[in-house]
Amino acid sequence: MEKVIQTINEEHKGERLDKVLSSVNNEWSRSQVQLWMQEGNVVVNGQKVKSSYKCSVGDVIEISIPDPEELDVVPETMDLEIFYEDSDVLVVNKPKGMVVHPAPGHTTGTLVNGLMAHCKDLSGINGVLRPGIVHRIDKDTSGLLMVAKNDLAHESLVNQLVAKTVTRKYQAIVHGVIPHDYGTIDAPLARDPKDRQSMTVVDNGKHAVTHFQVMERFKDFTLVECQLETGRTHQIRVHMKYIGFPLAGDPKYGPRKTLDIGGQALHAGVLGFNHPRTNEYLEFEAPVPEYFVELLEFLRNNR
Repeated sequence: MEKVIQTINEEHKGERLDKVLSSVNNEWSRSQVQLWMQEGNVVVNGQKVKSSYKCSVGDVIEISIPDPEELDVVPETMDLEIFYEDSDVLVVNKPKGMVVHPAPGHTTGTLVNGLMAHCKDLSGINGVLRPGIVHRIDKDTSGLLMVAKNDLAHESLVNQLVAKTVTRKYQAIVHGVIPHDYGTIDAPLARDPKDRQSMTVVDNGKHAVTHFQVMERFKDFTLVECQLETGRTHQIRVHMKYIGFPLAGDPKYGPRKTLDIGGQALHAGVLGFNHPRTNEYLEFEAPVPEYFVELLEFLRNNR
């Protein structure tokens, strides 16, 4: 069990303890902190307190973080669409609606379950729940992912992501008609303090840059190609909302009245990287899924 100690300063004087703790660490949700407090894993000056406890300057908070739950991830045979595979790396086209990796309470039906049945050699850097996973896309986003089959490949691909040399292009359908043909959104992202399950633009967030190009305009929508310079959680979805053109179908960041397509219209269509062993540049392109094609036809017929 990991122990973390925080001392309350003037900035957090008078604030609720659960709010303070969820704000100092982006990985801790407010509900997670409240659960730890109910279980007695958070003490203030050596005493157990309620989550509504109001902090005072100098309070010493000790958080005992429970060890992560050990989960048995079972291989599941799936009809995966493999675009490329060798002894080091694999490129797979993830369908809309599939979760990338298991989590507590959701241990089956994920891409990782399918990958474990497809091949036995996946890198172990991310542990039992995320073997081979170098980067992720959201459940309702379709498209290409690179998977590392050994630790050498994993480290190389992660380093390429950090160096911003990986090509990642997405197609998206957004609300509204974007008047300009090109644009760059440079706006830092972090957890929304009002909703820890969402991201938002904040001054002290992590650097995030999205480039976009208009591909086609419709009556009330626009088809764009977005290229990631950085890869923050929900980056395209939040950035397009930030400039006033949220993704169609997006239940989290879209308008209340949007298209009923089972999630955001977003497809990771182009993925390029240097092979971790040969350094040869490889690039792959996956066509948009059928629902995306049908939506485009609908929009073209209703200009």
